[in-house]
Parts: sequence; structure tokens; C-alpha cells
Amino acid sequence: MIRAATTSVDDTRSLAAEIASLSAPGDLIVLAGDLGTGKTAFAQGFARGLGVEEPVTSPAFILVRTYDGRLPLVHLDVYRLETMQEMVDLGIAELLDDGGVTLIEWGDAVTPALPADFLEVRLEAPGGPDDRLLTIRSVGPGWPPRADALRRAMAPWTV
Repeated sequence: MIRAATTSVDDTRSLAAEIASLSAPGDLIVLAGDLGTGKTAFAQGFARGLGVEEPVTSPAFILVRTYDGRLPLVHLDVYRLETMQEMVDLGIAELLDDGGVTLIEWGDAVTPALPADFLEVRLEAPGGPDDRLLTIRSVGPGWPPRADALRRAMAPWTV
């Protein structure tokens, strides 16, 4: 587990871009945190780190957006889903098999429907309006081999 702190929206985006630089095809990133803690800002920075040039917005009302970058990015927001079956109906298995990176906002709500291999990024707003505390942990075998690289990439923000 790695803990990091950012002090602005741009800082959160920069941290996310560093994590994205370590991403590989098939990676799943689960974003967790209360409303307004910076999940979409993290997604924007992550997309930038993958070389996505178009604006990234929350897919809250359409559920899924895809972007082209160094790796394809599938961006989901599952806040509005009411049942786990809706997650299955979205075709999550197919989305994960397309060779890109999948990033799920509110993903902690649907982890039972996800494969047991992902990077969880939990965001909290502990103080000032733009201060964020991030807790990053890997679940499954995909990220532990990259743990040292992840720590180096996040060093400027580690607390």
C-alpha cells in the first residue's frame, strides 16, 4: 500500500499521469472515494498519461466512454448502477479483454463483479478544498511486479 498527498487538481492529475505511464494492456484501475474527492480529475490525468488528447469527462450518464492513446482507455462510472447484474450486463468481461486499460469510477461498489486483479486508488479530501489523500493498493498479481516502479513514480507525493 502506498499513501500519497496532492495539494491541487493539477497535482492529482500529474500523479495519475505517472501511474498511467506504468500501465499495461489488460490493467484495471478501480477508483474509490466519496463524491467530490477527485475521481474524475484522476481519470483526466490518467488519460493524459496514456497520451489521450481529447477532453475526458465523467461518463456518469452514459456509463462508458472510450479514448485512444498509447493504450486504449475504457472509462466507466458505475455510480448510477443499482444492481451487480447491471455491471455484468455492461459486458465488463469484454471491456477488460480488449487490450486496453479499464478505469472504473466508484469501482469499489462493484468489486464482486470484477476480476481479482486490479489497482485500487482510494481518494479522500482531508482538509483544504484541493487537498487529496490517495491510498493505492494492488489486488492480485498484476501490479506487484511493478511495485518498485510505482513507488518511484509516486515519490514526489508519497507521505
